[in-house]
Amino acid sequence: MRLLVMSDTHGDEEVIKRVREANPQVDAIVHCGDSELSYDHPYLDGVKKVRGNCDRDDRFPNEELFEVDGVKIFVAHGHLLNVKSTIMNLLYRTKEVEADVAFFGHSHVLGTELVDNILFVNPGSLLKPRAIAEKSYAVVEFEDNTWKVTGYTDNGKEIFTKNYALSE
Repeated sequence: MRLLVMSDTHGDEEVIKRVREANPQVDAIVHCGDSELSYDHPYLDGVKKVRGNCDRDDRFPNEELFEVDGVKIFVAHGHLLNVKSTIMNLLYRTKEVEADVAFFGHSHVLGTELVDNILFVNPGSLLKPRAIAEKSYAVVEFEDNTWKVTGYTDNGKEIFTKNYALSE
């Protein structure tokens, strides 16, 4: 399984198009909110997407829960869960919906960690990054009970790759 995860594009529709075109071989595309586009914008077609605090289109859901190859994926922007202060609320909500992975944005900080065998990924921002200079997104893969998260710049240069083996 291979997933393309982006967030916080804040009206830059061309970066969404460019990142999608650079990653054609994915099982799903996720936008973690603050696209500031309409829900039915063509560049968001087929994308699992949620509403961020800057999104005005009421058709965006606050959360998304879906499955790919038996893996349950939870998506939230994060502003309603106070992710800038702690991921505990996100952890509890992810456990509540029994998801295997949580994707979120809001803080604009690229990062990933495994907590209680649940993968958490913030792809950073493709417009206004924080904590690093590079605009970023993530590609998340799952194979043989191992998560692989690769952070990329908006131009496709690798920032990092981290592997997380699930405990039995």
